[in-house]
Amino acid sequence: MRFVLEVDMGETAFDGRAAEELGRILRYWGGNLGHYALEPGDAETVYDSAYRAVGGWRVTGPELPGTAGTAGTP
Repeated sequence: MRFVLEVDMGETAFDGRAAEELGRILRYWGGNLGHYALEPGDAETVYDSAYRAVGGWRVTGPELPGTAGTAGTP
């Protein structure tokens, strides 16, 4: 299976605080993932520190042949 996290940083990359915001998002979801079975179809919306929806994560089915380790593949 594949875990996909997508975050839209907008035109300003979180007003120049991209590393800070992405770190917060990763810390929050890293601690929260234990509440999920992490099976294909599981998904949630990801919010920034101002509680604006900025993306999401999802668990998908098996990888497609030839895509192992390919960044940006759905």
